[in-house]
Amino acid sequence: MAIPSITELTLLKALWKQHPLSAREIHERVEEELAWSYSSTRKTLERMLEKGMISLHSVHGMNVYAPVLEKVETLAAFAHDFSHRVMEMNAPLPVNMFTGSKLVNQNELKELEQLLSEWPEDKE
Repeated sequence: MAIPSITELTLLKALWKQHPLSAREIHERVEEELAWSYSSTRKTLERMLEKGMISLHSVHGMNVYAPVLEKVETLAAFAHDFSHRVMEMNAPLPVNMFTGSKLVNQNELKELEQLLSEWPEDKE
């Protein structure tokens, strides 16, 4: 799985909370956090489409986007990448690191813990 960039993750988080959304609706939800133009949001959405992270559909003549990447699986991949590449850890991140997150509920937290504990070993 491709690990989303920080800006791609920001757009995915907006779509995980509610979808489908138009490009304008996504931009309105991320504008304050990313502090960039609408055209930057559209360009990022185009790249995410090319990477297969999101899908594009027409609803009542309006183009809308939905996430293709599953939230918990993507967060597990992101956490795994961070623990290995950034923190140089050989063990999975403790799931209690995610406690209190507004992004995941209790069931998703359990699923995340399972995914992280079962992550295949990296081949050196």
